Amino acid sequence: MTARDIQSAAKKAGHPWSVAKGYDTFCPVSRFIGLDELPKPENATLWLSVNGEQRQRGSTSDMIFSIPHLVSYISNIMTLEAGDVVLTGTPEGVGPVREGANIEAGLDGVLTMSFAVEKQS
Repeated sequence: MTARDIQSAAKKAGHPWSVAKGYDTFCPVSRFIGLDELPKPENATLWLSVNGEQRQRGSTSDMIFSIPHLVSYISNIMTLEAGDVVLTGTPEGVGPVREGANIEAGLDGVLTMSFAVEKQS
Protein backbone atom coordinates (compact mmCIF):
# COMPACT_ATOMS: atom_id res chain seq x y z
CA MET A 1 0.00 0.00 0.00
CA THR A 2 1.10 3.55 -0.66
CA ALA A 3 -0.43 6.76 0.66
CA ARG A 4 -0.31 8.67 -2.63
CA ASP A 5 -1.04 12.04 -1.00
CA ILE A 6 1.92 11.63 1.36
CA GLN A 7 4.08 10.30 -1.49
CA SER A 8 3.27 13.36 -3.64
CA ALA A 9 4.13 15.75 -0.82
CA ALA A 10 7.42 13.93 -0.18
CA LYS A 11 8.30 14.02 -3.89
CA LYS A 12 7.59 17.77 -4.08
CA ALA A 13 9.79 18.38 -1.03
CA GLY A 14 12.56 16.18 -2.42
CA HIS A 15 12.19 13.72 0.45
CA PRO A 16 12.30 9.91 0.31
CA TRP A 17 9.02 8.23 -0.59
CA SER A 18 9.37 5.52 2.05
CA VAL A 19 7.30 7.60 4.45
CA ALA A 20 4.29 6.87 2.22
CA LYS A 21 4.85 3.11 2.36
CA GLY A 22 5.84 2.48 5.94
CA TYR A 23 2.66 2.57 8.00
CA ASP A 24 2.07 -0.44 10.23
CA THR A 25 -0.97 -1.71 8.32
CA PHE A 26 0.34 -1.15 4.78
CA CYS A 27 1.88 -4.59 4.24
CA PRO A 28 -0.41 -7.44 5.30
CA VAL A 29 1.47 -10.72 5.30
CA SER A 30 -0.08 -14.19 5.25
CA ARG A 31 0.98 -17.15 7.31
CA PHE A 32 4.29 -18.82 6.43
CA ILE A 33 4.12 -20.97 3.29
CA GLY A 34 6.61 -23.83 3.12
CA LEU A 35 8.08 -25.44 0.03
CA ASP A 36 5.85 -28.46 0.64
CA GLU A 37 2.87 -26.20 -0.18
CA LEU A 38 4.60 -24.25 -2.94
CA PRO A 39 6.95 -26.71 -4.65
CA LYS A 40 7.63 -24.40 -7.64
CA PRO A 41 8.02 -20.88 -6.24
CA GLU A 42 9.59 -19.85 -9.55
CA ASN A 43 6.18 -20.26 -11.21
CA ALA A 44 3.61 -19.14 -8.64
CA THR A 45 0.60 -17.03 -9.59
CA LEU A 46 -0.27 -14.16 -7.26
CA TRP A 47 -3.48 -12.14 -7.47
CA LEU A 48 -5.38 -9.36 -5.73
CA SER A 49 -9.04 -8.31 -5.90
CA VAL A 50 -10.77 -5.24 -4.51
CA ASN A 51 -14.48 -5.65 -3.77
CA GLY A 52 -14.54 -8.77 -5.94
CA GLU A 53 -12.89 -7.10 -8.97
CA GLN A 54 -9.52 -8.55 -9.89
CA ARG A 55 -6.97 -5.75 -10.07
CA GLN A 56 -3.70 -7.63 -10.16
CA ARG A 57 -2.53 -11.02 -11.41
CA GLY A 58 1.05 -12.00 -12.05
CA SER A 59 3.50 -14.85 -11.91
CA THR A 60 6.86 -15.13 -10.23
CA SER A 61 8.03 -16.47 -13.60
CA ASP A 62 7.69 -12.89 -14.91
CA MET A 63 10.21 -11.50 -12.42
CA ILE A 64 13.35 -9.97 -13.92
CA PHE A 65 15.58 -11.84 -11.45
CA SER A 66 14.95 -15.32 -10.09
CA ILE A 67 14.13 -15.85 -6.42
CA PRO A 68 17.45 -17.65 -5.74
CA HIS A 69 19.35 -14.81 -7.43
CA LEU A 70 17.56 -12.19 -5.33
CA VAL A 71 18.16 -14.08 -2.08
CA SER A 72 21.83 -14.55 -2.97
CA TYR A 73 22.28 -10.90 -3.91
CA ILE A 74 20.53 -9.58 -0.79
CA SER A 75 22.46 -12.01 1.42
CA ASN A 76 25.71 -10.48 0.21
CA ILE A 77 24.55 -7.11 1.53
CA MET A 78 22.68 -8.00 4.71
CA THR A 79 21.89 -11.02 6.83
CA LEU A 80 18.60 -12.69 6.01
CA GLU A 81 17.03 -14.67 8.83
CA ALA A 82 14.13 -17.08 9.10
CA GLY A 83 10.89 -15.10 8.88
CA ASP A 84 12.35 -12.18 6.93
CA VAL A 85 10.19 -10.90 4.09
CA VAL A 86 11.66 -9.77 0.77
CA LEU A 87 9.45 -7.35 -1.15
CA THR A 88 10.15 -7.20 -4.88
CA GLY A 89 7.40 -5.09 -6.38
CA THR A 90 3.90 -5.69 -7.63
CA PRO A 91 2.16 -6.79 -10.83
CA GLU A 92 0.47 -4.13 -12.96
CA GLY A 93 -2.92 -2.98 -11.76
CA VAL A 94 -2.04 -0.62 -8.92
CA GLY A 95 -4.96 1.68 -8.13
CA PRO A 96 -6.78 3.49 -5.38
CA VAL A 97 -8.72 1.79 -2.62
CA ARG A 98 -11.21 3.47 -0.34
CA GLU A 99 -12.18 3.03 3.28
CA GLY A 100 -14.58 0.10 3.58
CA ALA A 101 -13.18 -1.77 0.57
CA ASN A 102 -12.54 -5.48 0.93
CA ILE A 103 -9.20 -6.69 -0.37
CA GLU A 104 -8.63 -10.35 -1.13
CA ALA A 105 -5.25 -11.67 -2.22
CA GLY A 106 -3.59 -14.99 -2.69
CA LEU A 107 -1.45 -17.57 -4.37
CA ASP A 108 -3.39 -19.79 -6.78
CA GLY A 109 -4.21 -23.13 -5.22
CA VAL A 110 -2.28 -22.38 -2.02
CA LEU A 111 -3.62 -19.48 0.01
CA THR A 112 -6.24 -16.75 0.13
CA MET A 113 -6.34 -13.89 2.62
CA SER A 114 -8.73 -10.98 2.96
CA PHE A 115 -9.01 -7.80 4.95
CA ALA A 116 -11.04 -4.60 5.08
CA VAL A 117 -9.56 -1.18 4.37
CA GLU A 118 -9.98 0.91 7.49
CA LYS A 119 -9.02 4.50 8.14
CA GLN A 120 -6.47 4.87 10.92
CA SER A 121 -6.77 7.83 13.24
